[in-house]
Amino acid sequence: MLKYLMVGIGGFLGSVLRFWLGSFIGGRLGARFPYGTFVINVTGSFLVGMVLTVLATKAHWSPNWRYLLPIGFIGGYTTFSTFEYETLRLFQDGQLLTAMLNIALSVVVGFIGVWVGAIAGRVIP
Repeated sequence: MLKYLMVGIGGFLGSVLRFWLGSFIGGRLGARFPYGTFVINVTGSFLVGMVLTVLATKAHWSPNWRYLLPIGFIGGYTTFSTFEYETLRLFQDGQLLTAMLNIALSVVVGFIGVWVGAIAGRVIP
């Protein structure tokens, strides 16, 4: 039962941070491009790479960290479904170049985020 509580706490915190950060970035940079979702997906990619690498190499850590962080917090924080919907809206609004840029940047920079996160996770003592 504890694992469900850990996922729920992490998911709550990740969702709240996603809402706040997405609103903050959108308010600062506007809505021409889905900047908030992009930043959240890239930082979430970095975090999942780092956290899973740390958890894989730190066998003495409680399994509850796996439920709290990558499943709960990062799962609640990342916004893939929002990314997909915003991209669809861009296509529907005739903004094909912006939609394609969103897809390309999110996939490429997200992959780089996971890669750099995994590297960062290896150097954490």
